[in-house]
Amino acid sequence: MSKGPTPVLVRKKGNVAGIWVNTKSVRFVPMPSYYAIISTRPIEDIAEADLLAKSGIGFEHVAILPARGFVPGLSDDDMKGYQKAVIRLKQKDGLYVRQDYGVGFIGRSLFRCAVELPANVPVGPLKARVYLFRDGGLLGIYTARVKIERAGIELLLHDFSKKLPLLYGLFAVAIAVGAGLLASVVFRRSGAH
Repeated sequence: MSKGPTPVLVRKKGNVAGIWVNTKSVRFVPMPSYYAIISTRPIEDIAEADLLAKSGIGFEHVAILPARGFVPGLSDDDMKGYQKAVIRLKQKDGLYVRQDYGVGFIGRSLFRCAVELPANVPVGPLKARVYLFRDGGLLGIYTARVKIERAGIELLLHDFSKKLPLLYGLFAVAIAVGAGLLASVVFRRSGAH
């Protein structure tokens, strides 16, 4: 399952005169902002590595390519280090997920899996691909498209902030001041006893 492409900028910190600063950076062309692998068992047990690579299954097969104008002079090992850093950061943010044994068969040809989307998944189109393997061979692929949209209070607040930003800002400040005053009154009363 993957969510639309977004560009990524990765920076490398280095110690310069005792201060840690960004020394190099690489911009990668748009890549999936969300990528989940949910399977009946570890994907390495389902198919051979070359078939997984050909099908683009696995974090190591996500197209993480440097954009034009990236830092010249980087070795292949350095570039692989940046690519691994991108995957590690996406996993840390919950945007690249791997769940072995997450798919269960309910019947002979009916299966079920639950996908928990983190709150930081961007709204928009999402593509889900279902791969069917048997005895290490790929039998079929099914692709479904789903659209992630805001709803309820989130949609209301998003539209309010985009359509009336000044009023939204004043409203947010008023709520913060009101909460501060309320907390002050509560703590003052609880401290008086």
